[in-house]
Amino acid sequence: MSYKRLTPCIFVEDGKAVKWFDDPTPVSDDVVGLAKHYSEKGADELIVFDLSDSDEGHDESIDLIRKINRVISIPMIAGGNIRRTEDVKKFLYAGAKRAILNFSKQISIDLIKEVAERFGKERIAVSLNDFDTLFKQLHLIEECSTEIVFMHRLDLNSVINVTEIPCVVLTDTMEQSEILRILRSDSVRGVSGMFVSSLNMDFNEFKNICADAGIQMTSFESILEFSDLKLNESGLIPVVVQDYKTNEVLMVAYMNEEAFDNTVKTGRMTYYSRSRKCQWVKGETSGHYQYVRALCVDCDKDTILAKVEQVGAACHTGNRTCFYTTIVGTERDAKNPLQVFESVYDTITDRREHPKAGSYTNYLFEKGLDKILKKVGEEATEIVIAAKNPNPEEVKYEIADFLYHVMVLMAERGVTWEDITKELADR
Repeated sequence: MSYKRLTPCIFVEDGKAVKWFDDPTPVSDDVVGLAKHYSEKGADELIVFDLSDSDEGHDESIDLIRKINRVISIPMIAGGNIRRTEDVKKFLYAGAKRAILNFSKQISIDLIKEVAERFGKERIAVSLNDFDTLFKQLHLIEECSTEIVFMHRLDLNSVINVTEIPCVVLTDTMEQSEILRILRSDSVRGVSGMFVSSLNMDFNEFKNICADAGIQMTSFESILEFSDLKLNESGLIPVVVQDYKTNEVLMVAYMNEEAFDNTVKTGRMTYYSRSRKCQWVKGETSGHYQYVRALCVDCDKDTILAKVEQVGAACHTGNRTCFYTTIVGTERDAKNPLQVFESVYDTITDRREHPKAGSYTNYLFEKGLDKILKKVGEEATEIVIAAKNPNPEEVKYEIADFLYHVMVLMAERGVTWEDITKELADR
């Protein structure tokens, strides 16, 4: 049985979310907040369409997509206003898992081979308004893309056995029975549209409805039952929580069966409070949620290691980790490379927001982009010169200098290390 997904859709026009691609009724002025809402409520992925008809509007939408990518913990696909290869690049560089080419427009059909070759077919999806285009362009679609978004309610039986490419159906129906019918189709991977994008949509509750209807939804699935784990005398299992990117240990907590099941079901870390004697979702009051990336068990099955994406601080004191007090240690601490980069970057951004007299960083920001670019170019040249010399220490020094100036440039242009690492991971 194939897993299905619930994929809300945001149509962006003039910097706002509107009701439908042909209905400009405003839904929200806070597009980023709306995307974050869907992510936190249990959606499996997100579709974003740019409805702008100008380069300025397109760039505004791209900026919103970049901001969305930083606050959601689910994949995103995006499209709209694609007229050249550069537009596809903008969507992908902003954080979209795939860019959607609209096959109702000839320009998209003309572009798809070029963008698939440049970025990889796995980064390309196509949107279709009818089956005729699918039949006519089937070979091209299969050769150059890995996902189809159908933009209307259709006779889905027509697509069965035509192509193995998974499809998402974006529909304006508000009928639950119709959504279930769509999800039952063998050719459908997910459903989107008005029903799924409703602001009061409870994704986890609807997944239960789907499960009762015999539809297997995308979710975490444990290969062990809770009864397979070895519990302490209180019927609990300790959980060591680790940042999935940096491997930093964030906290230790406990789970009972209810907390374990809720964690697996929702993808958000849920614990059992020994003092309050009840379960609690991490971040429910503070907003500092922990999104599950993996749950591992040790060799004795008596401790869980949770690898999570941490929002904000893990500790109730406001510290990033609960383990911020060193009681024994050497003067020389091992440095996590990503943590070092992020620490320096945070210092640079702090200088920009809170200028300090005599700061070289502030001097660069005051002089502006051209000065920063000039320094990046000069430092790159210094690396080339140093690499021709026999002393490797010079190369180390010049690369460090170069990276500092690159981080100033990143801060100036609003690019973070997470943006960079995500891009590298996707390549």
